[in-house]
Amino acid sequence: MFVTGRLALALAVGVVPVVLLSAAGMSAWAVAGVWAALCLAAAAVDAAYAADPRAVGVERRIPARVLRDQDVTTTLLLTNRSRRGLRGRVRDAWQPTAGAPGDRSRIDIPAGERRAVDIPLHPRRRGELRTGFVVVRADGPLGLAGRQGRIEAPGTLRVLPPFTARRHLPSRLARLRELDGNTSVQVRGQGTEFDSLREYVRGDDVRSIDWRATARATTTMLRTWRPERDRHVVIVIDTGRTSAARVGDGVRLDAAMEAALLLGALAARAGDHVHLVMFDRVLRARVTRVDGAGLLPALVDAMAPVEPQLIDTDWDAAAAQVRRLTTRPALVVLLTAQDAVDAARGFLAALPALTARSRVVVGSVSADEPLPEPPRDAAGVYALAAAERTARDAREVAAAIARAGADAVVADAESLPPRVADRYLALKAAGRL
Repeated sequence: MFVTGRLALALAVGVVPVVLLSAAGMSAWAVAGVWAALCLAAAAVDAAYAADPRAVGVERRIPARVLRDQDVTTTLLLTNRSRRGLRGRVRDAWQPTAGAPGDRSRIDIPAGERRAVDIPLHPRRRGELRTGFVVVRADGPLGLAGRQGRIEAPGTLRVLPPFTARRHLPSRLARLRELDGNTSVQVRGQGTEFDSLREYVRGDDVRSIDWRATARATTTMLRTWRPERDRHVVIVIDTGRTSAARVGDGVRLDAAMEAALLLGALAARAGDHVHLVMFDRVLRARVTRVDGAGLLPALVDAMAPVEPQLIDTDWDAAAAQVRRLTTRPALVVLLTAQDAVDAARGFLAALPALTARSRVVVGSVSADEPLPEPPRDAAGVYALAAAERTARDAREVAAAIARAGADAVVADAESLPPRVADRYLALKAAGRL
């Protein structure tokens, strides 16, 4: 049972008869007690005549997936199985990060009928969002009180990474078309594959002229080239403790996911095979043997429930996961955060096993912290020294990565996805995949 504001208003109205009857010589306390008893009795009768909220049947309509920070509408189908009409409110118990409205939705369901109630959501967190029950309040005929019931109705909504780096994809695809010979600009790189012959036009690279074909033809013939296809790109996302550090409005793991999605979409358009591994000490997610239009949905679906783990990553086991995916030389992209020399020892020790048979790119998310101001006191001196120490450690780790035969790409959360994609295109143009 619950009471409404009308009961408080009715009790307040009782002040008038209390004052009038007190002036007539009656006891104010006796009048107030009688009035309060009448109001409470009316509220009890009102609640007794309210519909039973436990007789309401609940069905849900929830989209299977939605992007983070995207508005979505879920629907409650409420069936009134009692013999009385139900007027009141309903509230869906989504967790706070689902972005459900704080107000309860009004309902008016005649006996034996069903009504649909839309619940708008604005999810602010990636992963599985859940709701366990629905609370229904049925008002009495007078509106003084009513009955409240909790109805178990579990529901789940999978929130996918937003893929905000998608805006960088058109420009990288244009560059890919240039490499592929689909535009007037012909780009030849070491190790690219011969595609076809065509007539020479002004502006073409004279080094690509095929003199033997020219001798047999009446015009100058030019060789066209295309980047190598059917290569394997293995993306390894570190889900260990370093991925939990906050950068910008999210954590390092979110930035690594954005870089993986942009690279995966680009490599799929280029005709390469993309594999994904999310690993710390155990395998958190894996996508393999998915090509074409189905790759991007498979990637975001696998990434959605993965969260950073506060444990150190086993890089030897991660290298073993890479070897299980492909026996051929591949481009291995490690998305991690290695900015401290002591903490990176295990990573650096496992790196040569990967560079011995594959091309390795290490993408690291740097913390975009502002540079400290010129020191004015001891605290400022220590802050400046700490910033210099961090920058020096990052440079030492990057140098160690280069000595191990890998390419280091260090950028902030916004710049890392396009930087990794540009590195992939540069390697593809040079035929080094």
